[in-house]
Amino acid sequence: MRLHALIVALALAVTSAPAFAQALPYHADPSAREILPVTAAVPAIRFLTTADFPPFNFRDADGEMIGFNVDLAKAICQEVNVACTIQAWPWEQAANALSDNQGDALIAGLAMSDANGELFDFSATYMALPGRFVTRLADVGAFEVDALAAKPVAVRRGSAHEAFMQRYLPSVSLEEFDTELAGLAALKAGEVDVFFGDALRASFWLNENLDCCGFAGDAYFRPALFGEGLSIAVPAGHDAIRHAIDWALVRLKDNGVLDELYLRWFPVGFY
Repeated sequence: MRLHALIVALALAVTSAPAFAQALPYHADPSAREILPVTAAVPAIRFLTTADFPPFNFRDADGEMIGFNVDLAKAICQEVNVACTIQAWPWEQAANALSDNQGDALIAGLAMSDANGELFDFSATYMALPGRFVTRLADVGAFEVDALAAKPVAVRRGSAHEAFMQRYLPSVSLEEFDTELAGLAALKAGEVDVFFGDALRASFWLNENLDCCGFAGDAYFRPALFGEGLSIAVPAGHDAIRHAIDWALVRLKDNGVLDELYLRWFPVGFY
């Protein structure tokens, strides 16, 4: 299953917004830099992706594949110095195409679930997906988690972020909404003072509401609740490809390319 159903209209807007992002945290294992890829075993990397997951992978007005994942795949191939192809598949066929040797790696947000783990190995995480609080701009600087007991917090009903609040901040009163957009709209309208939810999706909304609201407090990483983040799937046992990708991810973080791609595609940073 896909990790997150991104809001397409908001996601597409990030490509023309001003840059407010900060660098990506270090997610990859630094020891991977010691696993030098054997280029003879990796003559090329055939990346598979989808065309409906902006701003990660989608088609532009001319039909060309663009997005963060597309640029990252190209950067990995350049770093490893191998030939690279990127082919788009429908989401419901992409994993099967990887299993059927139609490609070497799938960069499309495939969940690191137990079921997928039986078929695929995964690279290091290249982007984690934290939870964040959002408040109106006037309240960002004075935001304190300890003061939340006096303010209902908007959450999406039944979400992992609601479960986080119930588990770690049980004294806080929650205001449930059917969607995250509805909760954020209530924040903007002054109906609630605080929102908590997926930081990535919230960043798309903030990109359109920079005069209203902003992230407040810290980013919360809880893989058991929010997912392991984004990584690249390869067929199980294809260690040469996986090692080459992991090595490249460390190199791209160290030389600043990974941060540059993040800043380009996510101008409102969510860390």
